[in-house]
Order: sequence, then structure tokens, then C-alpha cells
Amino acid sequence: MKYREIGNTNIKLSEISLGCWTMGGLNWQDGTSIGWANVDEHEVGRAINYAIENGVNHFDNADNYGNGRAERMLSIILGNRTNNFILSSKVGWFSGTANNSYEPAHIRHQCEQSLINLNRDYIDIYYFHHGYFGDNDEYLDDAIETMYRLKEEGKIRLIGQSAYSNEDFQKLVPKVKPDILQSSANAIDDRYLADGTPVRQLLEENNIPFLAFSPLAQGILLDKFNKDNPPEFESGDHRGRNYKFQSDYLGKIEWRLHQLKERFGHSTEALSRVAQQYLLHYNVVGAVIPGFRNLEQVKINLAAAENPLTDEDFNFVKNLFSEQI
Repeated sequence: MKYREIGNTNIKLSEISLGCWTMGGLNWQDGTSIGWANVDEHEVGRAINYAIENGVNHFDNADNYGNGRAERMLSIILGNRTNNFILSSKVGWFSGTANNSYEPAHIRHQCEQSLINLNRDYIDIYYFHHGYFGDNDEYLDDAIETMYRLKEEGKIRLIGQSAYSNEDFQKLVPKVKPDILQSSANAIDDRYLADGTPVRQLLEENNIPFLAFSPLAQGILLDKFNKDNPPEFESGDHRGRNYKFQSDYLGKIEWRLHQLKERFGHSTEALSRVAQQYLLHYNVVGAVIPGFRNLEQVKINLAAAENPLTDEDFNFVKNLFSEQI
């Protein structure tokens, strides 16, 4: 496993890390499905231990992944090893009884609860989970101040910013001054990483890395789904409201996946490798953080380790997905 340093810190992340959203299982927020299908904790434990044995040192979590379930499950599996790894969490999507999840008291409460859940004295990377800080950013300044106080108190080591638009990153990076950025990125959609994009410029100008979740496009890039028999998901699984799992979209992606298989191989491991190494080819990417539900999926994720793409291969993939789907 290769490791990449975060900016000017001495913290190095495994290039392939693991995202823990799936560990939270079925979940809802304000009546909307925001989770995944439930997981077997024993199987997740086998997967995490295999990842550790093969060099993974970073696990990405959040307070709303199962409303604390994913944090607690990770802590139980790691046991007395918890301080040996880089653990991240986030605040922002779970508001509890607060009017806004970025109220200072709520940020502090959620940080303290995450510390309890993770059985840690500090969180290595603590993120603002999204870019909405209330109408007219009414909570922004106080939220930033609270984050920096938590850092001064030693409860968090690094501050991260997650967001879902170039505009939010452009607005927030100069104010938050985060150590790391995170958002969705994959070969189908690398809007934050391509040359000349606003976020790419922010990353380079501020010498901060980008962590890419959903590098496999939630399994779509592994050719897991069939347009003629699209998947069905139960209530509580966010994929049930995502058009990318419906016949029309799966049909549009089909020929591109065929081209990938013809060039790189037909196995799931081959497709996983090209999807993750495509992102790692960008020098601003600090790590990819695919999700997982079981040991087999982690084995597939880690098959991509230390097997980079050539420039020619990278450009082939980029050109293949250059037109918006």
C-alpha cells in the first residue's frame, strides 16, 4: 500500500482508505432515505481486519452514518487498536434538536459524542459535512470559530471541508482554511479535479489534498447492475431515489463499461483498479475512500493498490467519459 501526506502535516493516508457510510445501514432523515442496506457486523469486522493487514490506515466516518452506529461499530471492531489509525468524522447532516446542525453548541456536542462513539480522545480529521451554513451563511463565522477552538483544545487534529458544488468550495475554502477537502469523484464525474476547475485551483494554491468518496460510483463502474433488471432498494437505502440506478442511466453507461472491460479486463478487480487508479493519477488526490459491506468487497477495493495507470490509460478513461451522461 502506498501512502500520501496531507499538505504540510506529518499525517499520511493510505491511498486506498475505507468509507464507513455503508456500516450505518438503513437510515432516514426527515422521512427521506439516507442510508444503505443493513450490514452484518461480523462480516464488516472481517473486512476491516483484512484491510488493516493489507495496509489501510484511514477510516472515514460521520455522525449521521446510522446516527452513530457506524462510529460505534468501527470502535468495537478496532478495540484497543483505535489509536493506531487515522479516523475521521463529520458534523452537519444530523441536527438532533438544534435549529441548524452548524450551531456552535451542536458542533461541540456532536464532536464530543463522536469521541465517545469512537472511543478516542481526539478525531484526526473533523469535517464540515456540507456547505450550507444557514440562510445568508448566518452560522458560518461561529461554526468556524468553534472548529478552531476544538482544534486548540486537542479534540481534533485537522479540519476538513466536504461540499457538493464548486461554488461552495470557492466560498468556503478562503474562510474555513481547511486542511483537506472531500467530495464525490469518479471517472464519470471528476468536476472538482480536472485541469482549470475552481476546486483544482484551490487545492493547488493552498497545498491541500482532495479525498474522493464514491470512486466506484457506488458500484456502477464495476458493472454490477443491469439495465434490463435494475436493482430495487428497500426504504432507508438512499439508492432507491437515485436515477443512476434506473434503466435509462444504466443503459447509457453500458457501452462505456464495455470499452473499459475490453481494454483493462473483464473482472471486477480490473474494473475496480481502473476506477480508483484513475482518481489517484491526479496529484491533488490524497486518497480514495470506497465503501464496503463485506470482506469480498474490501478485497476487490484493495486489488487496485500499487497498480497505477499509465498516462495513456488515464487519457483513455478520461476521453471515454468526457461527454456528460
